Amino acid sequence: MATTFRTHRAGDAAALAALTTLAMPQDAVDVPTLTENVLLDENFQPEGLIVAEHEGVPVGFVYAVTSAGAGSGQEAPGGWLTIGCVHPDHRGRGVGTGLLTRAVRYLAERGAAWVNVAAYAPAYFVPGLDAVAYPEAARLLQQHGFTRLYTAAAMALELSTYRTPTDVLALADQRAAEGYHLGPATEDDLPEVINFAGRELAPDWADAVREAVLRHGHLHRLRIVRGPTGVAGFAIYGAYRGLRERFGPFGVDESLRGTGLGKILLHHTLTAMRAEGAHSAWFLWTGEDSPAGHLYRRTGFTVTRRFDILRHQLTPSTQTTRERS
Repeated sequence: MATTFRTHRAGDAAALAALTTLAMPQDAVDVPTLTENVLLDENFQPEGLIVAEHEGVPVGFVYAVTSAGAGSGQEAPGGWLTIGCVHPDHRGRGVGTGLLTRAVRYLAERGAAWVNVAAYAPAYFVPGLDAVAYPEAARLLQQHGFTRLYTAAAMALELSTYRTPTDVLALADQRAAEGYHLGPATEDDLPEVINFAGRELAPDWADAVREAVLRHGHLHRLRIVRGPTGVAGFAIYGAYRGLRERFGPFGVDESLRGTGLGKILLHHTLTAMRAEGAHSAWFLWTGEDSPAGHLYRRTGFTVTRRFDILRHQLTPSTQTTRERS
């Protein structure tokens, strides 16, 4: 019996979540996570969730999404394949190719000029493709014109024996004498912190802070450094899915980098995590050669995985301009 392809329908969530445990074991998701990041994604359209079936059973799927959202009447600058996989027993039979070509066509029809693998800020599972864990997927994407933009590193630090370094404590005292103070955020700090995160660091970081407090509470997990002119940096843990040991996002005003405030804030947050009982601190995305990447390494973080951010640039002939409603 041939494989058939269809779009989302009732009852898929449990079957697709179960499929991830077999097809992508290092990044398997449960039903609540799939629901939150796909079905409740603000840009979700049923046509973007493409399912491959064999004898009535899902054997693969992919979720394709544009930031503008289908039906908005506006062209989207690009699209994303946020999650997808094929059952190991059905690989090499054209299932992956069928899913990928349909997903790219779906995005092109909605005006996408390019397609990224993962790295979808509103609701991402992982930063990109782990080519070591999933070599077959890497080959498939390469064959269909996807190329690497850059590589993100996931890192982790064991906290069971963590101690705040004495030089960091001394540096914190020095900065405090200059008017910089660290501590947990209060309710009244939230507007300024959210504005700072979105304006100075990244728009989706503002969303991450807001959603973390709204969904999970634990305001004490948001740590800030405040200077003479206001908020100068922040770090948060437990922001994503409420996972206490997941660190970040974290950033300091660019004009203050080199002052050691980032180092102090990082250790201040790690100390708070350890005091709350966390046995490790981990995150999914940094540039290994970035200033943050070097700071993490000096602190003792080690790389656990690497993710390639892949992009397929669509040619004008593959794009379709949607009529405005």
